[in-house]
Formats: sequence, C-alpha cells, structure tokens
Amino acid sequence: MAWGLPSTTSLARFCRKLNRLKTLEEPTTKRPQRRHLTTLDLTLLGVRGMVGSGLYVFAGIVAKGMAGPAVVVSFSMAAVVSLLAALSYAELGACVPLTGSAYLFTYVSMGELWAFLVGWNIVFRYLIGGAAVASAWSGYLDAIFSHSIRSFTEAHVGIWQVPFLARYPDFLATGIPLLASAFVSSGTRISPCLDHTLSAINLVIILFIIVLGFVLARPHNWSTEEGGFAPFGFPGIMTGAAICFYAFVGFDVIAASNEEAWNPKRAVPVAIAISLGLVAGAYILVSTVLTLMVPWHRLDPYWALADVFYQRGYSWAGVIVVGGAICAMTTALLSYLFDLQMIAHAMAADGLFFQVFAQVHPRTKMPVVGILLFGVLMAFLALLLDLDALIQFLSICPLLDYTFVATSIIVLRFQKPHSSSSSASGSPEGTEPGQLRPVLRPYLRFLGGCRPGDAVAWALGVLVASAITLDCVLVFGDSVLHLPPWGYTLLLLLSSATFLLSLLVLGAHQQQRRQDTFQVPMVPLTPALSILLNIFLMLHLSYVTWLSFSIWLLIGLTVYFGYGIWHSKENSRSS
Repeated sequence: MAWGLPSTTSLARFCRKLNRLKTLEEPTTKRPQRRHLTTLDLTLLGVRGMVGSGLYVFAGIVAKGMAGPAVVVSFSMAAVVSLLAALSYAELGACVPLTGSAYLFTYVSMGELWAFLVGWNIVFRYLIGGAAVASAWSGYLDAIFSHSIRSFTEAHVGIWQVPFLARYPDFLATGIPLLASAFVSSGTRISPCLDHTLSAINLVIILFIIVLGFVLARPHNWSTEEGGFAPFGFPGIMTGAAICFYAFVGFDVIAASNEEAWNPKRAVPVAIAISLGLVAGAYILVSTVLTLMVPWHRLDPYWALADVFYQRGYSWAGVIVVGGAICAMTTALLSYLFDLQMIAHAMAADGLFFQVFAQVHPRTKMPVVGILLFGVLMAFLALLLDLDALIQFLSICPLLDYTFVATSIIVLRFQKPHSSSSSASGSPEGTEPGQLRPVLRPYLRFLGGCRPGDAVAWALGVLVASAITLDCVLVFGDSVLHLPPWGYTLLLLLSSATFLLSLLVLGAHQQQRRQDTFQVPMVPLTPALSILLNIFLMLHLSYVTWLSFSIWLLIGLTVYFGYGIWHSKENSRSS
C-alpha cells in the first residue's frame, strides 16, 4: 500500500527531533564578544530598557481605561510577577552565560520547538514594542506643538475609522524606526558615557515628576465623587496588571547581554534585582502622583505625564517631561532594535531562522539586512495601528516566555548535571537529581519504581495543566462558564489540590545544588507560582490579543516546519 499511517518508530524519531536539546560546546553566535560590561552597565541597561513606553504611556492608558487610581495596584501586581520571572532569569543567566536570553534557556532545557516558539515570540514582542514606542514618541512631540501635526495630517490625508487602525496615518512615527534602524545598522554604538548620562537624566526627570507631583497632589481625586479608587473593580485591576507587566520586560536585556559582562554569574542577578527594584518603585510613585494631580477620567492617556502638568498650569514642567519622555523612548527604541537583531541572529546561527539574519556586514559587523527589514516592519506597524491596539498585543508574548523560563528552572533543577558543570552536586546521600529523596522512599513506594526523571516529568506536566485549569476557573468561572456555586467550588478544590500535589511530588525529588552561582530560592514553589500568575494575567487579556497572537503563532509554526526543522544545526549533530 502506497499510503498509510506513520510507524511508531518514525513518530518517535519525529518527536525526538522536536524536543532535541542544544549543546553548549560552541557559542550561540559566531561573532566574538568582548567582556566589558560591569554591573553598573548592566543595571543601567535594564533601567533603560524598562523606563520607556511603560512609564510614559502605560500609566495613562491603564489609569484612564482600565483601573483608575488603582493603577498603583496594577503596577504593584505586575512588579511581583516580574520579580518571580527575574529570579528565574537570574539563575539561568548565571548558569548559561551566552547570548540568547529565554530562547537559549529554553533550547538547552526543554527542546528545539519550544525554543523556536519563545524566540518567535520575542521577535513579535520587540516589533510591536518598537512600533508602540515610536507611536508614543510621535504623540508626545505632537502634543507639545498643540497637536498641529495631527491636525495637518487629518486635514490633508483624512481620518480612518477602522477598529484597531490609527485615527490617521502617523508619518512621524513611521520615520522614527527607519532612522533608528539606519543608526543601529551603521554599527554606531552609544558610548557608555552618553548612555549613563541619558539614563541619569531620565532618572532625574522621574524624580522631578514624583516630587512636584506630590506637591500638587489632591487626595480628593481618589474620592467617591471622582469615581473612587478602583472604578473598574478587581477585573480592571488585573487587566491593568497584565498590560503593565510589559513595562518590566526590559530586564531580560541584561540576561541577553551577559556574554559581554564581567563575571556574569554575579553581575547578572545583582543587576536584574537592582534595576527591577528601581523601576518598580518609580512606576508605583509616578502612577500615584498621576492620579492625585488630576482625576483619572480627565487624563489624556497618550501623553498623560506631561498633560497633567499642563492641566494644572505648569506648562514649563510639561515641556521638561516631554523632553524626558523623548529621551527615554529614543534609547528604548534603539535597545529594541539592537536586541531584536541579536535574537534573530542567534536563531539564524542555529539554523532555525532564515540565514539572511545571520549575515554580518564586513565593515559594520552588523546584520544590516535583518536590521533594516525589522525597521521597515516597525515603521509599517507604527503607521497603521492605533497605540491602544499595539499595547493590547504586547504583554501576552513576554508572559508566555516567562512561563517557559520558569518551567525551564524546574526542568534543569531535576536534571543530571552536565559533565562540565563541576560546581553542581547532588545530595549528601549521593543520589542524583531527579531521583526520589532516600528519606522519603519508605513513604512514597509507588514512586520508587520510576526511572530518574520520569515522575518529575509527569508531575511538571500535571502542575502546568492544573495551573491552567485553576486560573480558568478563577477568571471565567462566573462570567463565561456560568458555573453553579457547587460546580465552581468543586473545580476550584480539585484543581488546587492537584496543583499542590504535583508540587509535593516535585519537592520529594533530589535537585541540583550549585555552590558558586545564584539559584532561585524555594524551588519548585517559586517557579510554580510564577507559572500560575503568568497564566492568570494572560487570561485577563482581550480576545483580540489572543487572536493576533494565534495568527502570529501559526505563521511561526509554518516557518519552523517549513524551514527551521530542516536547517537546524542539531541535524548534523544527531546524524
């Protein structure tokens, strides 16, 4: 018979190909990296990546349309979830000091297909993030000229009234990514001195906003007469937290740059912790004064931080804020483009992405074609899409990536260490990672017959499935599923019990212990909470976000199965 079902052997071979791990004997990229970044450099790199569109755009949009003054709670919740993700990034960044960030971490722990999806999501995140920054940059500059650019364009080009498209074609926002991509592709780099100066100026302006904002604060703006502290309730706060989460994603730039860092095993965790703490404090204080200066329903969301000073009669302060916003968003856009070409270059060097993104110009030492192509895509998105639509698309990809990173921590902790990892050790009893702890074997005899790692793999799968179920019950139990009280309670108890049981099974097995590197505390509890909260926030995003993400995911799967799986460098190693 010519056609038939594939054999069990061929299916097993295909599954092994999807889940093959990357070996670390050779670097991810072919470009030599010079270790020159100190802890201060990495910290400022993280601050620069986080303090951009998140501070100057997200605060106003979330306060105006999602959470009201409770945007403070939204940023606090997002900071907690980001901290859990940052701990995982810190451990993986210290143990795998190579360029690639979540993509590489997933490749060495979970497998090729999952790594490609993470890398594909990072590309989407940077493209949409760059377009959103360009749109916000244009909005702040236009506002300082009394929206004359918008008025001129609407009068001579027209107004679009299509959902998710911009009100008018933003030609200024279109030019910004094109200029930035030309700058990055030329090989020109911002000097460390200028980088530190711009970051310092930005922090000074943030401090200026906080101090003057508290001087001008009116506690009455949080009263019930103005709508109260949480006019949209708990769902609005959580939706706002899901959007605010993107404001903290810049810390993964630190992990992606640790191949250039002095002593990355120490510098990466310290830089992530310091930068995340500084930015979280800034967001919470700025969002507080934002809604205390002006009632939340009177905010102009697209340039809220400057607009509140104009509304209070301090136009000179508004001009200063606009200058700080443009400065911060310019450096953030350059960072997006630089990190975008890094992740695309890493994927192309591994054979999973088109080789044009791995071709480096002999003079500039940069993948010029890839950078210019990404710049054109950013410009196209900034031209057509509304800023609200861009922001809705932002958070789902990093939330999913951080879920993979947290899962990678659990996988790596219970794996047998590589032979090169001399600092890794098992338990004092001499058992290997993934084996049941000897002290618990008399009480867990049903797990004693499993091969090392099998029970851990099943428990991890059950943990993720129960986390998804638990979050779906919490988010959709009343509003969408319309469960009766007994059904809601039963599903809540069953999913919670399953989640806790899988945690106990994981905790009963021996983990890797490293003496000279940072490790996430309380594994598997800490990464499990990260997985649970990431999924919880993802479920609060709109259906449009999920639809756009699904389309992008389908395109990515087409690229992988049509190109990546056949050109992967792991093919030559496994053959």
